[in-house]
Amino acid sequence: MKLRITVHGTAYDVDVEILDPGEGFPSSPLPKIAPINQPVQASALPGSPAKLSSKTPVSSGHAQGNVNSPIAGTILEIKCKAGDSISVNQELLVIEAMKMETSIAAPAAGIVKSIDVAVGDAVREGQTLIQLQ
Repeated sequence: MKLRITVHGTAYDVDVEILDPGEGFPSSPLPKIAPINQPVQASALPGSPAKLSSKTPVSSGHAQGNVNSPIAGTILEIKCKAGDSISVNQELLVIEAMKMETSIAAPAAGIVKSIDVAVGDAVREGQTLIQLQ
């Protein structure tokens, strides 16, 4: 089958082949996906980590006393300050990415040594946001 696709104003003629089950894609139905804002159990999606709802704080990696950004985005809110004593899963920051707000939670209890970002800063995935003692 021939189709014409336009991408950013440039037209491309493409050949499309329709495959029968077993010719390049699984013949079994896709797994059920939970509605938005409801957590999905890890067992619901074989081979995939559990999904979190947008209301669930995300615990970023705790490597060598650092709280790192799990996503690229913009810092919207900082909910702690240097010297604060924090507990596990306490909300520390809120990051916006693609018009979604993600809460960053403390991966471990400790004391905030320093905050390496400010509200409005653009951050990369894996960037250090907060250092803990």
